[in-house]
Amino acid sequence: MSSTSKIPNVSVGKFKRTKIIATIGPATDSYEMVLAMAKAGVNGFRLNCSHGTDEQRTRHIEWIRKASNEYGKPVAIILDLQGPKIRLGEFDGIINVRKGQSLALKHKADYERSGYIPTQYDLAKKVKRGERLLIADGSITTIVTSISGGIVNVRSENEGVIIRNKGINLPDTDFEGDIITAKDKRDLAFGSMHDIDFVAQSFVQTGKDVEKLRKILRNLSFKAKIIAKVETKSAVENIEDIVVEADSIMVARGDLASETPAESVPVVQRNIVGLGMRHSKPTIIATQMLLSMTDNPEPTRAEVSDIASSVIIGADSVMLSEETASGKYPIRSIEVMKKVIKYTQDNLPLKVQYPEYSLVPSMRDAICDAVISLSDSIKAKAIVAETATGQTAINLSARRPNSSIIAVTSDQQVANQLSIVFGIKSYVRPVDAKAATKLANWLRKNKIFSTGDIIVTASGKHPGVVGATDTIKVRMLD
Repeated sequence: MSSTSKIPNVSVGKFKRTKIIATIGPATDSYEMVLAMAKAGVNGFRLNCSHGTDEQRTRHIEWIRKASNEYGKPVAIILDLQGPKIRLGEFDGIINVRKGQSLALKHKADYERSGYIPTQYDLAKKVKRGERLLIADGSITTIVTSISGGIVNVRSENEGVIIRNKGINLPDTDFEGDIITAKDKRDLAFGSMHDIDFVAQSFVQTGKDVEKLRKILRNLSFKAKIIAKVETKSAVENIEDIVVEADSIMVARGDLASETPAESVPVVQRNIVGLGMRHSKPTIIATQMLLSMTDNPEPTRAEVSDIASSVIIGADSVMLSEETASGKYPIRSIEVMKKVIKYTQDNLPLKVQYPEYSLVPSMRDAICDAVISLSDSIKAKAIVAETATGQTAINLSARRPNSSIIAVTSDQQVANQLSIVFGIKSYVRPVDAKAATKLANWLRKNKIFSTGDIIVTASGKHPGVVGATDTIKVRMLD
């Protein structure tokens, strides 16, 4: 049984168009919680490889698929790679730092015996003199003064407190393509043997980083799509190349706000969403969207505004991290996020415009433009698109049509991957020359469509063949 063989539980035009991704963690570590998350509005589940074990992730994958089938909607599973673990190591107590003070850091050092502050990553192999090294999520800025014998010497630019395991940011450092660690490769091998839809790549700096990951996926026969996480200064500088190479883009605002000026993040975020639309690449806004709800049952006004702004600028998905992984109110957080999305889309105060760019259109692009122009002019209730790989539906979504998009595919993984794309509701049906027509009839029978509704269908003469969409029809349902 596919995840879409049941009667739909939300009528067309009523479902939220911006999707929700949530992280599984200790607060949601049960099948009942996973099912409750799906019912509350989650479209994609993130498995964070920085925490947990393969055994736990295997269990989570089984629960997610069971919940997907029980509730009757496809959902995406995202394996989020840890990337280089650039953190301080273990030491007792706290280190008080004065402005102008010299500090020495060394990979896996014993602080009590050597006086060197331990790190979990060998910084001496990457950093250079004069580069910034930010400690404790950017609260202490230091400048590298020298590197010798594996020891990185830095000078503090401000006072602060250092405690163990805090994060380190290197906004000026070039990792030279060395961002896929041995642990990442083990996690990718695990993912290739399990039901994973997306791999999120951490600390991407250039499009070549994405190319390297895609080669690894091919060698593993791993069909997951790649989400490139934008969280470094280099990624911002190379953003268009990254957007072109990746399948989807995540704005990981936590590290990004440390590596770039915090005031630049909203502008960068908006620019990335625009690039995503231009290149038909779904975008995800992540980090601290409802952070206060980790401990409180209600959001702050700023958090509500943050979610609404993400909807207004056109993000495909918004993501919850610690709110659902370790927070006190995981289901309530999802419900609040859905409520804000729905209210914003139903009362959209404006439509954000992005610059027009003259890309060379493909036949698929031309067909999608024609479908949307037609559906808008006749005020169609929905666009029903047959798709083998999901790309036709993604291209339609990137144009943000007024009509809802119903995608029909014979591939369950494609349906799962489309579940975090703006405005798409996906269904799995066998390859059939009349798949779109039969699905529309089924939706009409189950009162999702109504008599007199006008729909536009996009299909191909050769169903199931990639890139074969070549037929547009208008139909009034009776």
